[in-house]
Amino acid sequence: MNEHRLHRLVIQVTQIVFAVSVISGCGYTARSMISDKYRTIYIAPFANKTDITREADAANKYKLYRPMLESDITREVINKYLFDGNLKPGKEESADLTLRGELTDFRKDPVRYDENDNVSEYRVNMVVNLTLWDNKADKQEWQESGFTGESTYFTSGTQVKSEGTAINEAITDLARRIVEGTVEQW
Repeated sequence: MNEHRLHRLVIQVTQIVFAVSVISGCGYTARSMISDKYRTIYIAPFANKTDITREADAANKYKLYRPMLESDITREVINKYLFDGNLKPGKEESADLTLRGELTDFRKDPVRYDENDNVSEYRVNMVVNLTLWDNKADKQEWQESGFTGESTYFTSGTQVKSEGTAINEAITDLARRIVEGTVEQW
């Protein structure tokens, strides 16, 4: 009888330990990896450094220009930080961090052709260079060149979308990647 009780007790303790470990997880967290000393970020207005004066060749014949694109990127990056919640966008003079970016390339590339050799799908790419500064320590935390956001769109078929919609989706993708890169970089 004693042995039976001991066996049941061991089984119950094992079940409780197992349940607690499952409930508590295996070390995974949805919390940011960013240091607790950083609470606010200033997003400097992005600069447009795309060179639209170059002659067209096979590599850059699909370059695009959209007025105020850098403003759209800045606004979307701020919105993504607000949505993410790990870093609160703030004024330059009081922010813990400063993010500076410049748009270096904006193009559309053919991805797919139809049976008549007409382009049926394009990929829109936006490429930026980024620098993150620790304002209190007055030092650069990290720098990233060639950071890209993208979207694709079809010009025919059932999945047709406008170039403008694809550009907006690429801006959103770029902003999401910037915020994730900033928060997860730590």
